[in-house]
Amino acid sequence: MGLKRLTEHIWYMPYETERDRPNLGYVKGNNWSLAIDAGHSAAHTKEFYALLEKENLPLPTLTVLTHWHWDHTFGMHAVNGLCLANEKTNKYLCEWKEKIEKNGPGEFFSINESIRREYDGNREVIVKPADMIYAGEITLDLGGCAVRVIQTEAPHTDDSTLIYVDNDRTLFLGDSTCDDFFRGEKRADLCEKLADTIKNADPEICVEGHWVPLDVQDTLNDLLNGCYA
Repeated sequence: MGLKRLTEHIWYMPYETERDRPNLGYVKGNNWSLAIDAGHSAAHTKEFYALLEKENLPLPTLTVLTHWHWDHTFGMHAVNGLCLANEKTNKYLCEWKEKIEKNGPGEFFSINESIRREYDGNREVIVKPADMIYAGEITLDLGGCAVRVIQTEAPHTDDSTLIYVDNDRTLFLGDSTCDDFFRGEKRADLCEKLADTIKNADPEICVEGHWVPLDVQDTLNDLLNGCYA
């Protein structure tokens, strides 16, 4: 699996279904670069970095987390530089860190077969908190490339973060458009709030966690399909 170039400033490592690995994004400015999500495990993160190095792209200075779920964050201990998350995301990471260190990874492995595949061969499960916390919205200047980090309400989790690359009109959504993983529901009010956030950002391209990049209207159609009050 190779690295794909999406726009002038953006590359990504495509998602994989078998181990439930999400797209890992990469944004390069003139001065520094950032990654979007940290990977399912250290192995996932290292594979991503190997692809960056193959393309002579510098490793990210910062990794921004879209939400706390393991497939997007449990590779954090292997990332280059620092990790940024909102306070809710960091709270969940701290809870799982304590749980696994205290009781072992059994509960984590029981969540889904894809996790057991990712950690096959007795790979160690290491959870760490973020290095930096933000709230609301911040803008990062990578040098000729502005990136907005936006906290939002969404149906998938209550800790969703979107990453909008202004110059490329590309919005990384993580899994925010999906139903709630643990409850299997997709609340209409949260879908509408997320749809408003997406429209306000005004992207042309949307990148969801586990799908190919789409036109924004296709993304909004998928988001609002199947929601219920």
